[in-house]
Amino acid sequence: MMFSIDDRRHMERALQLAWHGLYTTDPNPRVGAVLVRQGREIGAGWHRRAGEPHAERLALADAGDARGATCYVTLEPCSHTGRTGPCAEALIEAGVARVVVAMEDPNPRVAGSGLARLREAGIEVESGLLESRARALNPGFVRRMETGRPLVRLKLAISLDGRTAMASGESQWITGEAAREDVQRLRARSSAVVTGTGTVLADRPSLTVRPGQWTLSEYGDPEVRQPLRVVVDSALRTPPDAPVISGEGGCLIATRRAGDDPLAGPLVKAGAQLVQLPAGEQAGVSLASLLEELARRECNEVLVESGPTLAGALVREGLVDELVVYMATVLLGSSARPMLALPELERMAQRRPLRLRESRQLGNDLRLTLEPENP
Repeated sequence: MMFSIDDRRHMERALQLAWHGLYTTDPNPRVGAVLVRQGREIGAGWHRRAGEPHAERLALADAGDARGATCYVTLEPCSHTGRTGPCAEALIEAGVARVVVAMEDPNPRVAGSGLARLREAGIEVESGLLESRARALNPGFVRRMETGRPLVRLKLAISLDGRTAMASGESQWITGEAAREDVQRLRARSSAVVTGTGTVLADRPSLTVRPGQWTLSEYGDPEVRQPLRVVVDSALRTPPDAPVISGEGGCLIATRRAGDDPLAGPLVKAGAQLVQLPAGEQAGVSLASLLEELARRECNEVLVESGPTLAGALVREGLVDELVVYMATVLLGSSARPMLALPELERMAQRRPLRLRESRQLGNDLRLTLEPENP
């Protein structure tokens, strides 16, 4: 299908608007919409938060009168009634003449039905403009809808010699301020942050988003959405007073223990939720089952901030979609802890190839974004 230069320009604008919802729309997808008539933009909008109006409705409200206009939207207009009414019907009622979408909605509740409804109403519909960029806007939402699992992003902070902590467990701080703030942005866009009991006991992290401490960028929304914090804790060793439980937002403890275990009561009283999962091979609980549970809880993007044991188990089981490695220009020595707990490899043929997607300097540190070639 051929699209004009103007079509591309207007869709670019819609994609830029959608990025404004990077930290706030979860579990909904990030969506932007632009209304154009006679080559001039007459309305624009982007989805801000679940339960609030979708991008198309905000663009229609901004335009006032959209009769005969073209709507450029980054995701297929919905055709079902959820917390808001169907956007396809709103576009029909507004009298738009043409709708151009970047990608069809992978949600089975929509999956082409929104476009079909528009066509039934006599509206010209075209799809696929800048689709790859639209998919990159919502990688976790697309992954969850297509596979039943969220996108898993593994964050690692390492020294130049590949170490994550001293032998004593001391790890604060390997990287500099710019890298640590970048991790905050990863948390802010994530549905859940996953860690292991070892990290909870050694570092007592809160794993919360703290935009008040951001210096290099702005959060952009006064109401901070905190990700769900998840502790992989097969034996319920997490202390009830751990900051990961008491911090803002919810905390889920994934365990093999039943809810009537004596150790469960104090954790629940402190505010944690418990989910009992089957046993796993390396991490105590089944990590695949945990990801399926998080998908049921509408988690799109999952950030893992853990020690080498849990991180290594996720890599071994092929459950990591993206690695974000912050490499500091320091050396920690051979006795320091390794980056990942992986089995010994004897031949080069056993190596695990990664594809470098992006490299960026942050202060005096380097951020590498990588994808497993054979997940």
